[in-house]
Amino acid sequence: MRIAVIADTHDRLVPFVMQSIGAADEIWHLGDVCEKGTWDAIRALGKPTQLVKGNQDSEPSWPMSLNLERMGHCFHLLHIPPRSAPAGVKFLLHGHTHVPRDQEIEGTRFLNPGSAGLANKGAPRSFAWLELREGERPVFRCVGASGE
Repeated sequence: MRIAVIADTHDRLVPFVMQSIGAADEIWHLGDVCEKGTWDAIRALGKPTQLVKGNQDSEPSWPMSLNLERMGHCFHLLHIPPRSAPAGVKFLLHGHTHVPRDQEIEGTRFLNPGSAGLANKGAPRSFAWLELREGERPVFRCVGASGE
């Protein structure tokens, strides 16, 4: 299973990202979509989608966090990273910082795809592929949002 993980699009849908994530089995957005029309464009790709609300999002129906299970792995999705993971969380996916991250802290793997819309702190625009296979450790790979 191949999941496109994006965050912080801020109404800037780069053509390379849209073309790339269309090949995903699922698309997860970690917040700061901004306008609902941007989310509608992503959903129009016809893939199963998941979304959490970011600090720049005003849509009241979007959840602040999600717990998802895929191929025997449990994932906790939210926008702003906490200082420490909730009890029992092994994979915490977040956005907000605009900087890619793959870091293990006290048994939890913190994953951030970076920003698909706005570069920050010297980090280029990016998104990530989360590749899952039954019984194997998830592979998280960031990709430059302009194709590099």
